[in-house]
Amino acid sequence: MKYSLLYIALLIFIILGSSCRKDFNYQASTGNLSFSKDTIYLDTVFASLSSSTYGFKVYNKSNSDVEIPTIKLAKGLKSNYRLNVDGLSGKSFSNIPLFAKDSLYIFIEITPITEDSDDNEFLDTDAILFDTGMYEQSVALVTLIKDAVFLYPALLPNGNSQTIVLESDTNGVAIRSEGFELTEEQLHFTNNKPYVIYGYALVPKNKTLQMDPGTRVHFHENSGILVQKEGTLLINGAVSASSTLLEKEVIFEGDRLEPTYSNIPGQWGTIWIAEGSINNTINHATIKNATIGLIVEGMNNLTAPTLTLQNSQIYNSQQLNLLAIHAKMEVSNSVIANAGHTSVHLNKGGAYSFKHNTIANYWASGFRTGVALKIDNLATTEDNTLKEANFINCIIDGNNTHELQLLASPSSTFQFKFTNCLLKFATMDGTNEFYDFENDTYYSSIILNGATNFQNPFKNGFRLTNTSAALNNAEILTAQEIPFDIHGNDRTNAPDIGAHEYVLNN
Repeated sequence: MKYSLLYIALLIFIILGSSCRKDFNYQASTGNLSFSKDTIYLDTVFASLSSSTYGFKVYNKSNSDVEIPTIKLAKGLKSNYRLNVDGLSGKSFSNIPLFAKDSLYIFIEITPITEDSDDNEFLDTDAILFDTGMYEQSVALVTLIKDAVFLYPALLPNGNSQTIVLESDTNGVAIRSEGFELTEEQLHFTNNKPYVIYGYALVPKNKTLQMDPGTRVHFHENSGILVQKEGTLLINGAVSASSTLLEKEVIFEGDRLEPTYSNIPGQWGTIWIAEGSINNTINHATIKNATIGLIVEGMNNLTAPTLTLQNSQIYNSQQLNLLAIHAKMEVSNSVIANAGHTSVHLNKGGAYSFKHNTIANYWASGFRTGVALKIDNLATTEDNTLKEANFINCIIDGNNTHELQLLASPSSTFQFKFTNCLLKFATMDGTNEFYDFENDTYYSSIILNGATNFQNPFKNGFRLTNTSAALNNAEILTAQEIPFDIHGNDRTNAPDIGAHEYVLNN
């Protein structure tokens, strides 16, 4: 028994000693490493902005533990890439162990820093080198870099960024955000290079921000455009030859260009047309992935349109696509669809004309409580008259049973009418006169709960198919007034309801 106990104690000592062993015998790698990829293509990024993180695996398929003498970037310290190897960040690493039949993760990012160039796009290439000399192996790195015009707040002497007043709270206290006033030289956006905006770009009083066809505007997180009192926004997009490339459309989106960000809502703030701004026009624009796509604040007199919106798309906003607050608007040939709450909210009255629009909500990024279209005149401290809200040849649709909400104040005017509209609304008990779809004061020639049969509404595909109830049911005089659809297709013969005219094989 004595010897047995001694043997057991000795065995435990040997096991514990070996488990705490710090030294291993590695063989130097001899060019026999394998890689999950031989070229890493990082998605397109803007100059000066960091990419997402990409990774690949290095395999030691041999039966021996090896040590990789060096892992480094070919361009060394001049490289715009950076690596993370075994939890350490840098551009060069030495003596990296890799066990037999094991693998090692390497992660790559890039922050391209470039000098001013006339080239709008260029490739930034490098390579990760494993070992040197006759045993050297490599993995290529390739990234497409887009040059851009960067607009951002100035840095103040105290180290903080410049701010502007967005609005005032209910107590009259100014709500500020990082932002800056556009200078005279910055008030004309062209299609030469994309624009990347940090913070809110303010259109000053008595100035006009003009955008040419094909302009691309990208916003950083919590950024946007604010058109202040007596300022003007003039977006001059045009019909594009390609409905995919939209080469002449003016497009507003976030500043992350990777495909994984192409349909993520809430990447940036909003385009805000403030109370008192004048003569605003948006034509052939796409506004996507915002928090609130477009805010339009009107004046009490409701004489001239606060905004004329034509041939445009606003979709995939985290909260609302369009919020109009006691505004006067003329909207035609536009698709306003898919928002986390309500797609279109006409708030606190106003005066609105909607002709040949598709207003829908097939939100697929979570639960929503809002509808496709909400109209109210609820306000206690200001004029809340809903002078008019006329919808002609419009689609109001979605994947809920009710896609229209009407909230009227009994003390103020609430005038609206739907004519030749396709409207999604389940049957009600008839106690609310505003939902009496037989009342021709409010409804005329509507198609209630007809099948829209869009091509792919959950992915913002709102073209009509040949089985849609919207086909050939538009009011002809309004169609002749707006003879071409959002893509320039003729609608004067047997016109369809909505922004899109059905075209075979389109």
